[in-house]
Amino acid sequence: MHLPPLRRVPAALLVPARGLLEARVPWVRERALDHVVERERHLVPFLLAKDVLLAATPPPHAVPLHSLPSTIPFPFRPLRFLRLYPSAFALSPHPIEVSPTPRLSALHAAEAQVVDATVPDAADRLLRLLMLAPSRALPLRLVARLRLDLGLASDFQRSLLPNYPDYFALSPDGSLLELVCYRKDLAVSSMQSYAQRTGGYKVGDVVAFPLSFPRGFELDKKVRKWLDEWQRLPYISPYEDGSHLTPRSDITEKRTVAVLHEVLSLTVGKKMEKEVLVKLGEALRLPPGFRKVVAKHPGIFYISHKLRTQTVVLRESYRRHMLVDKHPMMGIRYQYMHLMHMGKEEVGKGKGKDRRSSRSEQIIGEEFGATVDDDENEEYDDEDDVAEDDMEVGVASEDQDSDDDVDEDIKEQISH
Repeated sequence: MHLPPLRRVPAALLVPARGLLEARVPWVRERALDHVVERERHLVPFLLAKDVLLAATPPPHAVPLHSLPSTIPFPFRPLRFLRLYPSAFALSPHPIEVSPTPRLSALHAAEAQVVDATVPDAADRLLRLLMLAPSRALPLRLVARLRLDLGLASDFQRSLLPNYPDYFALSPDGSLLELVCYRKDLAVSSMQSYAQRTGGYKVGDVVAFPLSFPRGFELDKKVRKWLDEWQRLPYISPYEDGSHLTPRSDITEKRTVAVLHEVLSLTVGKKMEKEVLVKLGEALRLPPGFRKVVAKHPGIFYISHKLRTQTVVLRESYRRHMLVDKHPMMGIRYQYMHLMHMGKEEVGKGKGKDRRSSRSEQIIGEEFGATVDDDENEEYDDEDDVAEDDMEVGVASEDQDSDDDVDEDIKEQISH
């Protein structure tokens, strides 16, 4: 494994250390970004189940229900879950077998074409993730958990890694994915690219992170002053060695934000579950206390509490609930979500029940041209009110504006 030589610290980066500001930053709900998370309800188990079915041979890919891997995180009983999506999963009785519908098979084939077309991009993004690690290696198990975030194929260990022996290698025991060759041309962060497009950049320049706050959000004057001064500190690239920086200082915090910002930029959806982000941050050897950094900078990151988890969203990547730059893999994901909600509509019609749903679920259904049956969500009812102890970010504040136009037609995203 080839490691880049250690470089001398540019004089521009040798700035006086400032102590961290210890302040409580409020959390304010952002309905549009909550919707970004909420519309992917059940998407992960759906995709994992789909991958199992389409990997089965020979066609028609019928798989006994009891043989579905226990690692698929079904939110409730697998049979009940699969029955929610008749447009994707066909069930045969006694013994119960699951097989993909023609619509699911066709969409899977379209996804395979997108995966093939984006292999070089996926390899570069995975390589850059390894380049962020001081050890130039990450646990393979963690990389596998990041597969959907990075837009990798389900069999990336066989279809991607062997085709890039100049990029990747496995450790002798197979537990680590290691970097083979560090590419300086890829060691350019999204923030550096942004600075170069908007006026040029050289090492040690001041680069301010784009900030966006929800309506009703207010920062204390002391915090605002600190933030303005923090933004004027030199930008330390996440690909630069930061070991020389003073621990628990503003400049160290700015580099930590830069690393987290770059990690989210490398994902296809520009978001990640906080639990996974924390595990990745530990693997990247971020300084102690980095978990609080996300909450401390709500103008850069948004923490959604939808779907009974915490998801970190990169604010600048969205205009309301629409991705600014949509990766081809996200176009396919939107089509899968469309297919899922088509199935829910069919289930509701078949039952002949009154289709009562919460406002947020109506938004999801309308977005994909479907109506969601309330019975389908009895075990997955998200509460809008979040306990303060669960947030780690301050006091939950109700957003008084309704954001009624959050249901902008996502079919436009699919068509583009």
